[in-house]
Amino acid sequence: MKILSDILKSVKITKVIGNIEMPVTAIEFDSRKVQSGCLFVAIKGTLTNGHDYIEKAIENGAKAIICEIIPEEIAKDIVFVQVSNSSETLGKLASAFYDFPSSKLKLVGVTGTNGKTTTVTILYNLIRKLGYKTGLLSTVRNYIDDQIIEATHTTPDAVQMNKLMKQMVDYGCEYCFMEVSSHAIHQERIAGLDFTGALFTNITHDHLDYHKTFAEYIKAKKKFFDDLKPESFALINKDDKNGSVMVQNTKAKVKNYSVRSASDFKAKIIESHFEGSMLNIDNIDVWTYFVGRFNAYNVLAVYASAIMLGFYKNEILTALSEMKPVEGRFETLRSQNGITAIVDYAHTPDALLNVLNAINEIRNDDQELITVVGAGGDRDKTKRPEMAKIASEHSDKVILTSDNPRSEDPNAIIEEMKAGIDIVNKKKVLSIVDRKEGIRTACLLAKRGDIVLVAGKGHETYQEIKGVKYDFNDREIIETNFNELYN
Repeated sequence: MKILSDILKSVKITKVIGNIEMPVTAIEFDSRKVQSGCLFVAIKGTLTNGHDYIEKAIENGAKAIICEIIPEEIAKDIVFVQVSNSSETLGKLASAFYDFPSSKLKLVGVTGTNGKTTTVTILYNLIRKLGYKTGLLSTVRNYIDDQIIEATHTTPDAVQMNKLMKQMVDYGCEYCFMEVSSHAIHQERIAGLDFTGALFTNITHDHLDYHKTFAEYIKAKKKFFDDLKPESFALINKDDKNGSVMVQNTKAKVKNYSVRSASDFKAKIIESHFEGSMLNIDNIDVWTYFVGRFNAYNVLAVYASAIMLGFYKNEILTALSEMKPVEGRFETLRSQNGITAIVDYAHTPDALLNVLNAINEIRNDDQELITVVGAGGDRDKTKRPEMAKIASEHSDKVILTSDNPRSEDPNAIIEEMKAGIDIVNKKKVLSIVDRKEGIRTACLLAKRGDIVLVAGKGHETYQEIKGVKYDFNDREIIETNFNELYN
């Protein structure tokens, strides 16, 4: 329990009605979760406006309301605090309510279109391997050191995030690594957090269903770096042309990394196999279990972050040589007759191209590549034809199938994907709406030595159709088919 006046100290207030010297038992922005003694924050969301639910929140027991517009009729004995931005205020209030946990951790946020999950997860595993209690906030799952907490969003809401960080602090964690999505930045979910460092991986075509334009997408990412404090570090991928844009107005200490050119942190790919890669990082050769140029960037970003956090080169590289790939990110499986299957979360054009390029750089001329790919429903439609185009140009055979169709007709999604395929490549493409059947067909088409890429869902263990999530795991489907067909 906190006193309202205390948690309001970091917030710019426009107007107050009532006595703010009152206890607050919890902070909520969903009126349905409000209980007696709660502080309700009315947020203008993308689908609903919390101001429409102030009365409901009061009925459920809210004693104080944070809002941008004070209602004309004010409930008796209820405190109203007017602010200019409720979303930003929520983050600052949540941070204060949980005793500013991010300031008690070395918090590093990773943003970018691709590579966020891999980078934060390797960082988490690396620092734990070096002997430190560590927290993780990722798409796949959250960790309070060794305790698993399943994730529901790329970045949790501000209240949940601060609650998790408070638990990390209480458990003795010294570090926390988190994915920072463009949605979270734009919606002010990270407001009030104290970042030790921020890392930019890359920015490519994604989330235009939300941001509308690529310029707005870049602007959202850039805000993360604009808000860093001077004592923080900002680490950018020099090989992405937008890396320098991210740090144009930052106060943080800027460093860069590259696989192509001179930089503060440099890596070179010496060898690459399906089992892993030999990299030269800052003039030291190191074997890793990560495959492909895109993973060379991820490993280098982890190395650079660890150096910025004060760890020593040799201890970092030794630990990195023992790290295994992240669940659903270039995960390999092999059948008894020598077929290699790869499960990857690639669900953007750039991510798909990265994975296909990695495979094509390794495979022999007599090995065929069969790609199974779809596109999510109720998401950015403009990337659908582009993904099909990339798959058809860089694979020997392609099976277009369902991803998470959500509320959309999966047949219609596939038709939109097919629009991107050149006439010369159409003969190598099959359309199989049922994803399970699509994966089985790919396994049947493959012969000894061939490669089957199943892209788009990676670590996910469900398929969402018409508002219902059904159990579905790409890896399990592949294993079942391999066992049935080739054992």
